[in-house]
Amino acid sequence: MQDEAGGTDRRECDVLVIGGGPAGSTVAPLLVEKGYRVVLLEKARHPRFHIGESLLPANLPLFERLGVAGDVRAIGMEKWGAEFVSPQHAMPQAFHFADAWDKSMPYAYQVKRAEFDTILIRNAAKKGVEVHEGCKARAVDFPRDDKAVVRARYDDGREVEWTARFVVDASGRDTFLANRFQIKHRNPRHNSSAVYGHFSGALRNDGQAAGNITIFWFEHGWFWFIPMKDDVTSVGMVTWPYFMKTRGERSIERFLMDGIATCPALARRLAGAQLIHQVEATGNFSYVSERTHGANYLLLGDAYAFIDPVFSSGVLLAMHSGVIGSAAIDTCLKTPAEATAALKRFDQLMQHGPKQFSWFIYRVTNPIMRDFFMGPKNIFRVKEALLSVLAGDIFGKTPIWRSIHMFKLLYYIANAIQPRRAFMGWRRRRFNIRRVDDPALSSAP
Repeated sequence: MQDEAGGTDRRECDVLVIGGGPAGSTVAPLLVEKGYRVVLLEKARHPRFHIGESLLPANLPLFERLGVAGDVRAIGMEKWGAEFVSPQHAMPQAFHFADAWDKSMPYAYQVKRAEFDTILIRNAAKKGVEVHEGCKARAVDFPRDDKAVVRARYDDGREVEWTARFVVDASGRDTFLANRFQIKHRNPRHNSSAVYGHFSGALRNDGQAAGNITIFWFEHGWFWFIPMKDDVTSVGMVTWPYFMKTRGERSIERFLMDGIATCPALARRLAGAQLIHQVEATGNFSYVSERTHGANYLLLGDAYAFIDPVFSSGVLLAMHSGVIGSAAIDTCLKTPAEATAALKRFDQLMQHGPKQFSWFIYRVTNPIMRDFFMGPKNIFRVKEALLSVLAGDIFGKTPIWRSIHMFKLLYYIANAIQPRRAFMGWRRRRFNIRRVDDPALSSAP
């Protein structure tokens, strides 16, 4: 209905989901399956450009659960492993997912996110979610623990006000609720920015390895190289604030190309390539919110936290948060007496993924850790366990944790044996993550 002035349209639903990316388009149809009326608001209109094109093998069971496995297969380029190239090591190191602890998930996909996200949101609508594209959430109130009021505006100027029993923030890096609650903080243990674009004509690996992601380390961070269908390759430079500061008056495109030139192994792969998409940049690349939930709201995926994407974990963490979020919401709405325990369990699972990936992310630039990656050994099955982490197999029953703990112990022992090298690596990391204000980034597209 509308108010007396004929302006704001007032509506009701059980669950309102803000954001139509992987997290929102996962939680919404799962809640419909449980019998709820679910509304999803997406500020953009699909298809729309997005980065984060590299998926993990652990994504595939989630596609089956949502009923989109065939659609994703049709747009995806098979990714059977990940390759790491280090300027300090003579040969690249390839990791094959088939060698992980669980041999049943030997590959993943590289996808154009415009196509992938469209598949997910269209599937949500097909499953009964009321999807509103071009509709941006602008304000929210929580007058009671069982009531929320969200005000939104369509891109044609129409206003709408939704009253819901539960709100899901799946707004990604917009961090809708975290910004309003002022609970979003830079990650004090990590601090990086990204500059990225799409290329055609890039040199790929041969055969089955053609779709593998390659990580190129260079002096000021690392590059991703993600091959996709139709001769499109996503290339991104993830770098430290001090290096972003050196951009000066250069365009973002020039800055990316100059960075590529400092990484000979990548420059060779792009020698005959052409940019086919405007180069973009993003700062404040790593952040975390103080909490994952309230009495009648959840923060999913990037709306809660974003970690460095070196292990391609973003889409998996987003979709998995949608799965566990739907279970928590179902408990809260059907059996309120069990809500506290359900939200506590949700919080533990939400923090588990970023915590496990971050331990490696915080140390991957350490020269000792880099040696471990570039020359992995399977003593105590640590290589298989590491491959399981790289595959995203960290939420199931695969018994990798004893071997992961052994891997960490071996790493700490190596640091104790090489104290000067360990100290120099620690000091360099402290230099890298220090905060440097970068006005150029704030104005970058």
